[in-house]
Amino acid sequence: MYLLLLSIIPVASVIIYVYHNDMHEKEPIGLLIKMFLLGGIISIIITSILYLIADIIIPLNDNYSVFQQFIKAFFIVGLIEEFSKYILVKKYAQNHKAFNEPYDGIIYAVMVSMGFAATENIFYVLEGGYQVALLRAFTAIPAHASFAIIMGYFMGKAKFSDQKKWMNLKGLFWAVIFHGAYDFFLFINFIPGISIGAFVALILGIYLSKKAIKTHQKNSFFK
Repeated sequence: MYLLLLSIIPVASVIIYVYHNDMHEKEPIGLLIKMFLLGGIISIIITSILYLIADIIIPLNDNYSVFQQFIKAFFIVGLIEEFSKYILVKKYAQNHKAFNEPYDGIIYAVMVSMGFAATENIFYVLEGGYQVALLRAFTAIPAHASFAIIMGYFMGKAKFSDQKKWMNLKGLFWAVIFHGAYDFFLFINFIPGISIGAFVALILGIYLSKKAIKTHQKNSFFK
């Protein structure tokens, strides 16, 4: 029970933070819960299926080179995980009548991402213990949140743009870039000191996420 709480608390903290920063019109709780559950169940299923397909199409040997780690980080882990979240926001939230201001892109993307992160975190923490819980509370969970906010920022803009398809894909693209960069530097930790690159990507992602939240707070009230 203790480990379960440790795995959920950082996820809940992100959700509360993003929900609190929705300054103009709070989203329906039922829809938020639905998006969280979709992220925690359907996104995980989509990711698992795509991982199996990727393993067939792009088989990687056990002795990954730097280039193979690059492919794994950006084109397997980053792309698959962010796509599994993106498609749910696009299909179940973006066309909903409650999605009526730019900030909504951020909050729905975060709900899906935190659902995904909660499920993933529970497995990692139950296996690795409280040390893993504490480490992921300050790394993996904020990382998932920042990727989601960046993607949601563009999906919020897309809702009210004449270039909806392009803007949506732009959100997916940047989420994959940040996710891929974060994982890539962790994957090549056999190079001394290189892991610092992951923390640089995380800090930059958090910085841009805060800017994205402030921008959509200003842009949302008139929508």
